[in-house]
Amino acid sequence: MEDVPLPGTALADELDKKLLIQLRDGRKLLGILRSFDQFANLVLEGAVERIIVGEQYGDIPLGVQLIRGENVVLLGEIDPEKEVPAGLTKVSETEIKQAFKAERDMNKLKATLRQRMDFLDLE
Repeated sequence: MEDVPLPGTALADELDKKLLIQLRDGRKLLGILRSFDQFANLVLEGAVERIIVGEQYGDIPLGVQLIRGENVVLLGEIDPEKEVPAGLTKVSETEIKQAFKAERDMNKLKATLRQRMDFLDLE
């Protein structure tokens, strides 16, 4: 029979390791897991938010973060040798914020245009 972790201890093997955590709102956080509780609330040390836009990425430092367990979609350990995404270029915090805002604004505009064009029934 496989070793099944005791309730509330499934994250114990991940303590003091660098993790990538995907949140329910789509954000990606990287940091070292320092603590957790029975509700999967997490404490990350040295956390950064990784933003990827096109072929660019940037890390925004956040420091120590407490993440409510219900907001975690998935998490996994990061291989230190593969921490930098292949094929992506690192840019400054300011540049990635500007690129992210531009992408978000463009997506809002596309959604608005789609709503206005719904009445045409192009199918």
